[in-house]
Amino acid sequence: MKIYHIVAANDWHPGQPYRAASLVSEGFIHFSRLDQVLGVANAFYAGQRGLLLLEVDVECLTAELRWEAPVHPAAPAPGTLPPESLFPHLYGPLNPEAVLATHPFEPGEDGVFTLPDGL
Repeated sequence: MKIYHIVAANDWHPGQPYRAASLVSEGFIHFSRLDQVLGVANAFYAGQRGLLLLEVDVECLTAELRWEAPVHPAAPAPGTLPPESLFPHLYGPLNPEAVLATHPFEPGEDGVFTLPDGL
C-alpha cells in the first residue's frame, strides 16, 4: 500500500531521514491516501509552489503508522469517522528507504492542484 506526503522541495533531502515540523509540534507526520491528496493540497497548500509529493510504501516504514481522524479545528470527534475517512499519521521520522518516488507537485495557473501524471 502507498501513502503520500506533501513537502517543500527544500525540506526533502534524498537518502536522509525526514522529520516534518509536525513531528515536533504534533508528534507525527501527516500523510494521505492518494484519494485524499488533492483535498489536502487544495485546502492547505493552495497556490504554493516548490512542492514535492512523496510516494511512500507503508511496508517499508520503520516508525509506527496509525490511521486516525484528521487533525484540524473542523475535524469531527475521534471515533466518529468511517475508516475511509481516516488519515495515515507516522509517529517517527520517515526513513528514506520507504520513499518509492518523488513527484514535482505544483498548482496550475489558477492555484489549484491536480495529481501528477502517472498517479
